[in-house]
Amino acid sequence: MSPASVEANDHDDVRAAASGDRHAFQRLYRLHVGRVHGAVLRLAGYDHARAEDLTQEAFIRAWQKLPGFRHESAFGTWLYRLAVNVALMDIRSRHADPVSMLDDEHLPDHGETPFCAAERKELEHAVGLLPPRARAVLVLHDIEGWKHEEIGAELGMAVGTSKAQLHRARQLLRKVLGDNT
Repeated sequence: MSPASVEANDHDDVRAAASGDRHAFQRLYRLHVGRVHGAVLRLAGYDHARAEDLTQEAFIRAWQKLPGFRHESAFGTWLYRLAVNVALMDIRSRHADPVSMLDDEHLPDHGETPFCAAERKELEHAVGLLPPRARAVLVLHDIEGWKHEEIGAELGMAVGTSKAQLHRARQLLRKVLGDNT
């Protein structure tokens, strides 16, 4: 399905769901849950249980806020931003320690898994070990493509702080992954 046809289907389903049509909302859920869950999973440090909870929370909030959706952007964009906000609020609510990180004994062992899968798993684990705010900046900037100005505004930090957090996150990833470059 092309992005234009997804948006056209969204438009009708969004209007119907805003009027209380649960079946229309279920269609929206099925269409967008993959992208929402992926973003939330990365922000939750690959904690699958927390990501499931946050994904559900994002869709609950979307259902509650849908009547106020102004159609100024695509529904998928609005929903994605709402989900990211849910994940970031979770990080804030946990009063996440911005500098702590698990020690080396909690790093993954290399096993019998094929190289690419093992490498991806190790990277996911390493990202999960990052301090929450540094992880949020890394995920939003390097994976989701946000600009430092957007990150700073969303996380309540200066642009320079966002850049510093990104630099720190990358350094910590190199250290955890054993790259001394």
